[in-house]
Amino acid sequence: MTRRPGQPARPALACGEVRTCLLPSFQALDGRAAAGLLRLRADEHVRISERPNLYALSPETLTGVDCRLPTADGSKVRAVGTVAARAALTEGRLLQATAWFSAPATGPDTRRPWGHYLVRPGVVEPFGRLPEQATAQGVLRGPGRGELDLGAVAEALLARLLRHPLLDRKVPFKSRRTHLRWVARRVPEGERAELTRFTLAEDGLRTVELSLPEDTPAAAAAGLCEDLALHDWLLTTVVHMLESGRFAAADGPAAVQALRPAVDHLLHLWMPHARVERSLVHLWEALEREPGFTRQWQNLVQRIRDQLAVQAIRLPRQALSTN
Repeated sequence: MTRRPGQPARPALACGEVRTCLLPSFQALDGRAAAGLLRLRADEHVRISERPNLYALSPETLTGVDCRLPTADGSKVRAVGTVAARAALTEGRLLQATAWFSAPATGPDTRRPWGHYLVRPGVVEPFGRLPEQATAQGVLRGPGRGELDLGAVAEALLARLLRHPLLDRKVPFKSRRTHLRWVARRVPEGERAELTRFTLAEDGLRTVELSLPEDTPAAAAAGLCEDLALHDWLLTTVVHMLESGRFAAADGPAAVQALRPAVDHLLHLWMPHARVERSLVHLWEALEREPGFTRQWQNLVQRIRDQLAVQAIRLPRQALSTN
């Protein structure tokens, strides 16, 4: 398809990063408090959904950038534009901050006035031709010095929210943050979206590679990856609970107490693709086959239930033996 003069270039690549953590609040926030926390802009409302669970989504914010793009082969590609960012809160407990951008295959050879970039929110234009493969791999690897750092944008938004006076900075249990980097290569309209790779790395890093039709909004890709990141965080956190020394050494009331955070705060949150764009829901099928997200979750839930059942049997016996 030929692009008419003045028509925006079609995106060749979309990239993003999601940070996921437990909200530092002893009590989960209700819908009204969640809206207060996520009101990043006075001119736009926070979107609140109560079905199938309580979910709050902030309006998008923009960060202007003029820097090099990360590249795996060391090529220097200057780009200018805006990075979009937003935050989400699930069940008043799990906080996520996401930053992303789209980039066309080619951009202008000279820098345009800022007005040109502001009317293209979430788009970063390279000078000249975009090395798509090198940029995708560079984003997944992580930025070097002087290169566009999506994680820093997401982290800055997360830090801003964590300083909010609504939060008492107390947590019902200890957990670790995770961060997920994603890239989506664009394919012609009409082709089927695919999730080509999902990897677990050290220090809570996950990477996702996607192929998405040109007409799929980058915000929809961000929503899919937020959903993946949330459910990966749930798996990671519950596995850590069950493998922790506290649970391994516990018995009787102590074992029940060690499992209580999972039962009270986490088990009801498992709802894959509840808010994913309909055209992208099938991408969850790849994760259900390998590594088997829901299968692993169900095994963990059954293990917790078995342990609680064993302790429920032991406690009356222990009480009788002490009488």
